Amino acid sequence: MPRADGPIPLAPAVRRGLREAVVTLGDPRAAPNLRWLSALAGPAADRLPAVLAELPRLGEIDAEIRDRHRTEGRRSFAQIRAPFELYALVRILRPAHVIETGVSSGVSSAHFLAALRRNGRGTLHSIDFPTAQRSERFGPRDSPVALPRGRSTGWAVPEALRRGWDLRIGPSQALLPPLVEEIDELGIFLHDSLHTPSHLAFELATVRPKLRPGSVVLADNTVWTGQAFPRFADHLGARVRRRGRSDLVGLRLPDPAPRA
Repeated sequence: MPRADGPIPLAPAVRRGLREAVVTLGDPRAAPNLRWLSALAGPAADRLPAVLAELPRLGEIDAEIRDRHRTEGRRSFAQIRAPFELYALVRILRPAHVIETGVSSGVSSAHFLAALRRNGRGTLHSIDFPTAQRSERFGPRDSPVALPRGRSTGWAVPEALRRGWDLRIGPSQALLPPLVEEIDELGIFLHDSLHTPSHLAFELATVRPKLRPGSVVLADNTVWTGQAFPRFADHLGARVRRRGRSDLVGLRLPDPAPRA
């Protein structure tokens, strides 16, 4: 079994498959960080080689995502750089509920949905408060997460994955609290919306009551959110795991201490 804080030993064929998946998606920054993934997987890390071997099967989905971005003038996707890690975490944790705030084109959403579909269970709940592209063509003045003209939130998500997707449009300040009340427990939470310390703190506090031992919490662009995530981790007694040198971080809620 790989150590929780160590790399995952992979067969050469699996490593080739990972490279193939990254090329198909079209952004080298999506190459999985195996050490980070292993740490978040915890005791289930021994299942990761088998799950990672599935990634080339996403080829048709990832090629469609790549082509939709290029059609809209996006050479790469302006979202979380860990779509394959998201897929793997859903496959091994098998959550009943996943929540993400911030969708944009839907790269993260598509990989969450693909994993839930393969699991045969679970629901993705997504909240997005979209920004519109300024002009007909994507230009330097546009936010990389802006919606192209005539497109709606999740515009790159293939139609085959949309069935059962709970997508809600509006500010998370209004939509997240009632959503959390609707579910019994939360397996994975991803913050990728308004990146301010107060907003991240709000979202983390809102989902906290539905987290359980082994739940995974992720936050992107934490260079802008100060100490909000580390403070949350301290409150939980969890360790912050940074994905390489990026500002994408995660934590896994500790399992209960064994009885004496």
